Parts: sequence; C-alpha cells; structure tokens
Amino acid sequence: MIQPKPKDIGAFEVRRCLPSADRRSIGPFVFFDEMGPAVLAPGAGMDVRPHPHINLATLTYLFDGEIHHRDSLGTSRTITPGAVNLMVAGRGIVHSERSPASARPVVAGLHGLQMWIALPAADEETEPAFHHYPTSDLPIWVDSGVQTRLLVGRVGGRQSPVRMFSETLYLVMQMPPNSEAELPDASERGLYVVSGAIELDGARFSAGTMVVLAGSAPVKVRAAEATRFALIGGSPLGERTLFWNFVSSRPQRIETAKADWAAGRFPTIPGDDQERIPLPE
Repeated sequence: MIQPKPKDIGAFEVRRCLPSADRRSIGPFVFFDEMGPAVLAPGAGMDVRPHPHINLATLTYLFDGEIHHRDSLGTSRTITPGAVNLMVAGRGIVHSERSPASARPVVAGLHGLQMWIALPAADEETEPAFHHYPTSDLPIWVDSGVQTRLLVGRVGGRQSPVRMFSETLYLVMQMPPNSEAELPDASERGLYVVSGAIELDGARFSAGTMVVLAGSAPVKVRAAEATRFALIGGSPLGERTLFWNFVSSRPQRIETAKADWAAGRFPTIPGDDQERIPLPE
C-alpha cells in the first residue's frame, strides 16, 4: 500500500504516489500524480511554465477542469474531462501547462491524473510527438452498473487507440455502492482510489490510497460506497534514472539533458517562450 505524499506546485496541491520509497514503478509507469481536486479563484490559474522532458511519455486525464497544453512541436491543445493527452518526449521536448484564458475570469475546478510512462530502451530517443484522443475515441462500457473507461491497452476484445510502446494498461472505473468488479490482468498492477472506498481481500482502502497487487491472478473488488478508481499496470522495463523532469535508462543521458537545458539548447515553445523553469540545483 502506498500513501501519496502531498506536493505544492503553486496554484494547488498534488498527491504523488510514484516514485515512492516503497515502490519506484508499476509496469512502465514511473510517475503518478493526482492533481487536486482544487478550486481556482477568479484571476488565478494553473501555470506550469515551459520545462523539458526526455526518454518518456506523459499522459494526462482530467475529471474536472481544463488545461491548455503547448509544446516545442507547435502543439496548442486544451484538454477537457474524459479525453487523453499523450506526449511522447523521446529525444527531447519542451512543454507548458496552463489554465486557458477562458477559465481564468471565473471560479474553476481542476482534478485529474498525470503520469509518466517509461519508454523501452530501444525507443527512448524516438522522435517527439503529441497525440490528443477525445472521449468519443475511447472505449467506455457499463456492466452490472460498473462503468469502465479504457484509456490505454486492451481488455477482452476492446482496444484503446492511445499509442503505446510496451505492454501498458490504464483504465478508470466508477462503481455504485455494493457493486463488484473483476480487474483485468497485467504483469504488474496498481489500483488508486480516487473517491469512495473499495474492499479487497477483506481490507478496506479509502480515497487517496494506492494498492499494489501481487501477481496477475484474477482480483475482485467491491465498492463499499460510490467509488471511482484508476488501475494502471503492464510489463516492467527495468531500472530507470529519474532527475527532475528527466527519465532514462542511461544515467549519462540525464547529465547531457541537464547540461542542454542549462545552456538553452532545447527548442522553445511557439507562443510561450518568455519564461521557463530553471534547472534545479
């Protein structure tokens, strides 16, 4: 069981489950944040200034609110609840995440999950790319009152269109009180309770808790109350070095990325190139 650590990122707080002292990764997932839930006052907003990534993919999913994504490829896209933003950093990309101008004059909510997914060593230096998948493109179904949104991977005969480089599973389930559901298999799995509470093998787990499941045997969960949770997993990719926003299987590659950012050798973001987050000491 992983209890996330709160991190203040300015406008609001995030809960960070991965990496943790108890677990560095689950399958290819090496970073897991729950953003909010937060209420942003009029005139305020989320402003994550331009910063770089290498050798990973970021995946953003919202329950509430909007985030405007810009990157050094020239992408400018606002994500809304139910959609998926996938950014493949590959050999290097710079992006920013801000509240859109339309949301700043009013009270606005913000709640979602953001993850980093390690790339296989052979794909770490792939060309950077950005993909947006609207809600209508993602498999959603209801079985015995339980709604499943398949964001990444395959469950039964259903396949998500979200591009992946290795075995990866990511879904969100909403369960009414006293309902039960069997979890799909994966080489490694972690279940994060977003709201409500689940019962698993006689134990109760409440919101803000991640449960790492042993093995890939069938697992059945019961909703002790109205519950929403995320299930992530897949095949582990081996040891990864993490420093700030950089992830790589090669520690020296991290050092190169640090020097490149400090020296201004990463590309800039069209329309958002007047500020950036400095390299931490």
